[in-house]
Amino acid sequence: MAKSGSFGFGFSTTLPAATSTTTSAPGFVLEAAEAAPPRAFGLTSTSFSKLSQLTNDSTNEKKERVVEIPMFTGLQSKLECEWRDVQWTEEQKKNLMKTVSSYRPSCKDVLRPRVLLLGPVRSGKSSFISSVQSLFNGRVTNRAMVGSSLNTSFTKKLQSFTIRAQKGEDGTRLVLCDSMGLGDGDMIGLTLHDILSVIKGHVPEGHKFSPDQPVGTETPGYVKTPSIGDKIHCVAFVVDASKITSYTKGFSSTFKLLREHISELGVHQVALLTHVDQICQETAKDISLVYKSLSVQEAMNKAGALLGMSTSYIVPVKNYSSELELDVNADVLLLSAVDHILQYVDLFFQDYVPQQTSLKLY
Repeated sequence: MAKSGSFGFGFSTTLPAATSTTTSAPGFVLEAAEAAPPRAFGLTSTSFSKLSQLTNDSTNEKKERVVEIPMFTGLQSKLECEWRDVQWTEEQKKNLMKTVSSYRPSCKDVLRPRVLLLGPVRSGKSSFISSVQSLFNGRVTNRAMVGSSLNTSFTKKLQSFTIRAQKGEDGTRLVLCDSMGLGDGDMIGLTLHDILSVIKGHVPEGHKFSPDQPVGTETPGYVKTPSIGDKIHCVAFVVDASKITSYTKGFSSTFKLLREHISELGVHQVALLTHVDQICQETAKDISLVYKSLSVQEAMNKAGALLGMSTSYIVPVKNYSSELELDVNADVLLLSAVDHILQYVDLFFQDYVPQQTSLKLY
């Protein structure tokens, strides 16, 4: 007689019943496994097999000794508690929208904080911009156009998007800057020189990037003496959770080199982990489970290793793609990411203002 069991990945196996003469050690009988009830969303229950040892006593009567042996039957997919505390409510969405909308740079010379999104091709940079704009519009829109090519960047120019609100409602002063994707191997992408030129404020709006023509003083519209308002005040790296294990070592080196040079400019960096709904079935069904997902937590750790940064700088997001209607939980996650970015934008101005003040004293 056969016994069937599940091993936690949607696969099942049929195990032949063990007998004392064919599959068990001498003197042992392997009885049917008794699986403990599975914990909801947790570690697939540890099953126990009863190992019965048969021995002869002085009267030749057989006695049975039951030994409990744990059997691993699957992987934990969901934690009991969130590893980051988030309130998934409409009220929290409104509070976050108010926080983001009311943000004003502490530097009086800057009207709009500028954030540059950097990441590999198809990592979700343009989709993030459109998703944030969608929640402030009250409907799903694609303001930053998104391409479908696997190997080439759809975005070729430096494009700045001010996140606006519906008519009659408070918008934001936040500017999200989209750019050409980072290349690797055969893929052509943004160069280190051009990235640093953007951050320093030299690159004009709408400039079309070309690896053969690096940004320089001959570039049309080149900003020779950028103001503090022309510069980038925070960099948000964007990586795809569904591809986190397939990024090459070259990308890891690229990210770490970028971080080193960007840090030298005094610009703080954070990271967005996109497509988290594609690596966890439970999260795909309900994005509010994102901080209970072990798959997402593992992807966060891998993203941290790839980027060379602590996971405290990294936030997961779910961009709108095929949806036509907004989702409160997705909006809360997106707004939490924007709020996270603004905290590091503010650090830039905190570092900048004292320096500016000290210069005026001499």
